[in-house]
Amino acid sequence: MRNHHVRVYPSKEHLPKEKQLAWAMAEVATDPVAIDPATSEMIVNRVIDNASVAIAAANRTPVANARSQALTHPTPDGATLFGLPASVRVSPEWAAWANGTAVRELDFHDTFLAADYSHPGDNLPPILAVAQRLGKSGADVIRGAATAYELHVNLVKAICLHKHKIDHIAHLAPSAAAGIGTMLNLSTDVIYQAIQQAVHVSFSTRQSRKGEISSWKAHAPSWAGKIAIEAVDRAMRGEKSPSPIYEGEDSVIAWMLDGPKAEYSVPLPAKGEAKRAILETYTKEHSAEYQAQALIDLAFRLGEKVGDGSKVASIVLHTSHHTHYVIGTGANDPQKMDPKASRETLDHSIMYIFAVALQDRTWHHVKSYAPERAQRPDTVALWHKISTVEDAEWTRRYHATDPKEKAFGAKVVVTMNDGTTITDELALANANPAGAKPFKRPDYIRKFETLTEGVLDNAEIKRVVELAQRLPQLSAGELLQLHPVFPSGKLTHATRDTRGIF
Repeated sequence: MRNHHVRVYPSKEHLPKEKQLAWAMAEVATDPVAIDPATSEMIVNRVIDNASVAIAAANRTPVANARSQALTHPTPDGATLFGLPASVRVSPEWAAWANGTAVRELDFHDTFLAADYSHPGDNLPPILAVAQRLGKSGADVIRGAATAYELHVNLVKAICLHKHKIDHIAHLAPSAAAGIGTMLNLSTDVIYQAIQQAVHVSFSTRQSRKGEISSWKAHAPSWAGKIAIEAVDRAMRGEKSPSPIYEGEDSVIAWMLDGPKAEYSVPLPAKGEAKRAILETYTKEHSAEYQAQALIDLAFRLGEKVGDGSKVASIVLHTSHHTHYVIGTGANDPQKMDPKASRETLDHSIMYIFAVALQDRTWHHVKSYAPERAQRPDTVALWHKISTVEDAEWTRRYHATDPKEKAFGAKVVVTMNDGTTITDELALANANPAGAKPFKRPDYIRKFETLTEGVLDNAEIKRVVELAQRLPQLSAGELLQLHPVFPSGKLTHATRDTRGIF
């Protein structure tokens, strides 16, 4: 790997484009390095993973509405939508919007956490949509996905958006644009311009994930995918973009991130070095914020020891800065303790999640968030006894670069009414690559089968699993068949409607 140094340059100090971060990213995108077999295998896993969570969410209101918007933009040779047959084609940026929302809605796909936070699987819907529109193959998709994951992960390692209350899609839009550029064999200059446009229009606040969290949490990544496609289209037509987008005197680092004196070091693969960053990412076994994964597993383990929640005086989760301030009591969001809160809010409340997991010793992407479950009196009572505190050691391990040190867990101290305590800790979720039971191909397939059972026909489940596993060999025609199809009459908003403007 090489480190690309980034700082702000005043306008009087010219920075050639060849020295800019966006150009360095574009060079990674145009490097014709062979795809590592492990990278290719993991991309297939994540295509299966995305399909499983997208189909499970397909009839939820935000997803159905995004699909209904996409259906108002039919294009005979466009891209396909989750749940609908390949005969239904829409403009690719709208396919990315609908499919990206489906993937993101349940907060149940892959993740990478470092200086900032990310869901790199959000890159796949826009890449697949463009591939279907332009007749690309499965091998082309894999090349594009490898670039997108590489750049997304390395931006997340180097540049923190969260501390400035910038939403993490600001790293997603440029990585998706670069991945599309790789897939289409575009020039370094065209990809450079597309990256800059994608960065410029993707900065938004983290209010998406604060307070009364709305369905925009699911729409935000698909918005990034949509504008990434539009940025590439614009650059392909010869249009230029704000430059230098990262280093400029009035650009994003100077005014939205660490300011005019900021300096960053972004790791990027050297020329000829394989793109393997996807192997550092991890998916979710449970439908919840990633910091909750290990704590759900730990709650299952503690459930029998704790027993009757009415005998609990308090539960304190000693954890990282991120867990405490984003999904813990450090967020100071009263909504995180509200039994009538939205699902989007509950899946960002570790207090709620830990209480339910402790009582049920199982987790379900629908049942665990149902209003009747959230409002159960004994659950509310236990939930309100749970708090979080930041522990410097867990924060250090969260940011550790050594895989043996890196951790996203917590120590839990349960104090009973009689004064006795129960203490346990877990550093990593079982499904993490370094966890007790790392997810492998059979686990991804099992997740797909579990989430689509009773939703898709058995023959359709088998068809999609077999097709997805052949992604590296798929022709353009076969790629159009990749998205699972609902049985007739079972999909909400399966046809165009007239409720909105379009």
